[in-house]
Amino acid sequence: MSALIIWVMGAILLLINIMLRTRILRLEARLKELSNPQEQLVFLRQQAAKKDKVTALKALRKQYPELSLIEANKLWQQIQ
Repeated sequence: MSALIIWVMGAILLLINIMLRTRILRLEARLKELSNPQEQLVFLRQQAAKKDKVTALKALRKQYPELSLIEANKLWQQIQ
């Protein structure tokens, strides 16, 4: 009986996890749709004038959390 309860609870937690992961992915996709790459480039240029590459990319990703490190690095290469 207790094994059945544990199995049911595990299945419920798995379903909740899948629903939340799907929701997060949809929200991230929507956030990327709303972000403007030109604004990101302007912000990165401002940061690059004051700081080195690493701190500029950190500031960019803090300002735009939807950007991955790879995407931020591609933006850096565009301004170089």
